[in-house]
Amino acid sequence: MANRGYGQFCPVALASEVLGTRWTILVLRELLCGSTHFNELRKGLPRMSPALLSKRLHELEETGLLVRRLDEATDSPSYHLTEAGQDLLPVVMAIGAWGQRWLESQLSLKNLDPSLLMWDMRRNLNPDPLPNQKITVQFLYPEVKRGRRQWWLIVDKAAEPVVDLCWLDPGHEVDLYVVSDLRTMTAIWMGIMTVSQAIEDGKLELNGAPELQTAMQEWLGLSQFAQVEKQVKV
Repeated sequence: MANRGYGQFCPVALASEVLGTRWTILVLRELLCGSTHFNELRKGLPRMSPALLSKRLHELEETGLLVRRLDEATDSPSYHLTEAGQDLLPVVMAIGAWGQRWLESQLSLKNLDPSLLMWDMRRNLNPDPLPNQKITVQFLYPEVKRGRRQWWLIVDKAAEPVVDLCWLDPGHEVDLYVVSDLRTMTAIWMGIMTVSQAIEDGKLELNGAPELQTAMQEWLGLSQFAQVEKQVKV
């Protein structure tokens, strides 16, 4: 850290030395959202190389924001924020809220990534409005290349985890088919557009159980920042 320091005693400078390196804030975002294993972190950071992720985790451990634990049964590591790391939750949330409020939405909609979108949807999905049975929802993004075009969300309140995500057909009977371009679904997720608006505009097609269609806006969950009011032109 000393080699890239600012040479100032100011706490803002000191914090920037720890948090200002590329990808560090996003690694913290994933840890704060509950990811504890390397593969889970990779799903939330699909464009970050494994080598760089390992480096950033090591740096966070060195600075006391993170502890690494080994599972005795599997010998696989897991990563857990310390009290100092957990104390960054309002900081990271404030950064996200500021970005949602003040940065022009079309900039974020250029950074489309089906893997990240579906992982976030899986993490934030609200199972409460769904019936007490296994539900399978298939998402299709026709313009996306093969291998990232189709996704399946499986919701089972009696299972652990309650919500699972597959990019290969799990072979279940599909209860709801969702067809949309990736940009539209991302806009819905970010709170820029509603499900009903997308349907009315012909950008979202739903086929399947009527009760799942009607409640989609509620069970989809949306981004943690979707309710932040925009202060710039959408």
